[in-house]
Amino acid sequence: MTIGPSMHANAVDSYRSDGFFILAGFSSPDVGRNMLEDVIDIVRDPHEVVSKSPGMLIVSEAQKDLTGVNPEDTISKVFTLHTRPAFTSFLNDNRITALLVDLIGPDVDCFLSQFIFKNPGAWGQPWHQDSFYFPFDPPRTIVGLWLAVTEATLQNGCLHILAGSHTEPIHTHIPDRRPEANHGYMEIVDHDMSGQQPVLMNAGDLLVFDSHLMHCSIDNLSSGIRAAMVFHCCAADTIDLGFEQYNNFKSPTHQFMPLLRDGRLVLAP
Repeated sequence: MTIGPSMHANAVDSYRSDGFFILAGFSSPDVGRNMLEDVIDIVRDPHEVVSKSPGMLIVSEAQKDLTGVNPEDTISKVFTLHTRPAFTSFLNDNRITALLVDLIGPDVDCFLSQFIFKNPGAWGQPWHQDSFYFPFDPPRTIVGLWLAVTEATLQNGCLHILAGSHTEPIHTHIPDRRPEANHGYMEIVDHDMSGQQPVLMNAGDLLVFDSHLMHCSIDNLSSGIRAAMVFHCCAADTIDLGFEQYNNFKSPTHQFMPLLRDGRLVLAP
């Protein structure tokens, strides 16, 4: 997909007003399949790969009722992938860099990446704002890039979003109240979500969203995986205050990688 000037302007306007936009058919489905194959290789041989990739984190689903034949069948997420070629090449796409320059500025870091498996039977993640997990200075603008690796439907656990909620401050989040919820899942309970809308996507579609946007995902009731790859990017001068704010705890999923300086790629392919 080519992002022409008018389409680019409309997308940015939608981001400002609604907190998100979708670029249908942004990537070939092969891009996501290559990512999936790489992550499966990691999960099947974690000691070899993770030992060579500082900061990489593999997280299993906490649900006791999930079973499978292969190691990846019970995995929830794999974090800190943005230094691996299959993922760096996506960030280096000139359409991505053009959007990031418009939304953030000429100096950009990618600080978080996660591959989401969402296997059959896996629960969704409750309503939250990603910036709750990002105690940064400055707190904005942080851009999320959500690539559909597989189709995302009402049956297999697509996202739901609340358009316009990105204009609100970070709401109170409480721990997910479901027994066996994944570690770190938090939820917003002080807001009316009746205006929510599902985000139905095909493999290769890209959701670009503000980190203050309220969103959730629903349970995967299908027999197949609903996979996605998510990157988060921020201004290059951003400071992570988590260490000071959370009893000297630094999030293991935050690994800042210089991406753009003066609008140019730091590590060109």
